[in-house]
Amino acid sequence: MPDFNAELEDRLVRYCAIDSQSDVDSLSEPSTAIQLDMARLLVKELEEIGAEEIELTDYGTVLATVPGTAPGPTIGFMAHVDTAPQFHAEGVKPRVIRGYIGGDITYPDDPDLVLSPEASPYLAEKVGDDIVTASGLTLLGGDDKAGVAIVMAAARHMIETGTPRPKLRLAFTPDEEIGRGAHEKLPKDLGADFAYTFDGQKPPSIEYETFSADGAMVRIRGVSIHPGLSFGKLVNAITLGAKLLTLLPQSTMTPETTRGRDGFIMAGEMTGDAAEVQIRFIIRDYELEGLAEKGEILRKACEAIQAGEPRAVVSCEITPQYRNMRYWLEKDMTPVDLAADAARDIGIEPKFTAIRGGTDGSRMTEMGVPCPNLFTGMQNIHGPLEWISIQDMARATELMLAIAARATR
Repeated sequence: MPDFNAELEDRLVRYCAIDSQSDVDSLSEPSTAIQLDMARLLVKELEEIGAEEIELTDYGTVLATVPGTAPGPTIGFMAHVDTAPQFHAEGVKPRVIRGYIGGDITYPDDPDLVLSPEASPYLAEKVGDDIVTASGLTLLGGDDKAGVAIVMAAARHMIETGTPRPKLRLAFTPDEEIGRGAHEKLPKDLGADFAYTFDGQKPPSIEYETFSADGAMVRIRGVSIHPGLSFGKLVNAITLGAKLLTLLPQSTMTPETTRGRDGFIMAGEMTGDAAEVQIRFIIRDYELEGLAEKGEILRKACEAIQAGEPRAVVSCEITPQYRNMRYWLEKDMTPVDLAADAARDIGIEPKFTAIRGGTDGSRMTEMGVPCPNLFTGMQNIHGPLEWISIQDMARATELMLAIAARATR
């Protein structure tokens, strides 16, 4: 197997330095114009490596074909170009710690920030690996520019060497982090029998189960008046918003108090003033029944706030985001079994895990293209302690090659 380390490092560092954060409040497609900077770069690089049928769609997804050299199903490989809105992602300065010797990793732009093996036990297993982090003030963006680098490196290698593979379709999507990556046109435009997202964490995980997800927006309109004239008249929307949060479960059913197969309700953003407040929630559960129950908990809490202060106007709008891909994949495990066998071909015993989150594969699977998720190596995503091992990325690249090769048998 060729050594992909240098290429993956180069691609990851270059890609992560490009600002491409998505914006949940934007109604445009894609949600931010800066994501198109990554998309246009990928179009150029796909042309350079000899990919075919390269297209930047009107919804911001880059599509391309790696022509087949042998019969087999048409397989899609996907990754997303946007980075998460939850933390600073402008001016990312990736850095490479080659031959990590163990112990704490500190950050040049935030001396108080420490990445330790105690807090991140997997780091202790990576002694000798090349570790990539940001500089302390931003996330890294390995979620999912690691996936982009992996797919690009594997595609480049296959085109240059003529390795056995069926026809492959590549897709680099925007807006995955805000739940809009798998556009309704994408399944038809991709034209794959099944697909994979490279958007997972440490090897050897192969994931065919995700949360089911809803989003909720609560709006509270109070009564605004000059504070000096407020006695008996002011209805402070901020106060009511705070009361709403106290009515929701505090020691259970929050992200920080749940793990494994537990779902949660999370208040992710609160904006506004005394006159009106908006609180954005995400609701997660592996099962639809649990998702509905959590939505009802939020609705009942809003109703209680409304009943306690009839002068206010409280609304709660819950919208579906994505559904557990297991509901479809368990009916046809072909892509999961293929990935597992390919992992064994390269000496990896796969581990099947459930994602405490979602991927573009959730929506793709729901829309008719079975699409499990594969590891990249990314760790501590969506925050300043994000890191990844180049050697883990190389194993993921080998896995993509092995899937393509096994599919021709």
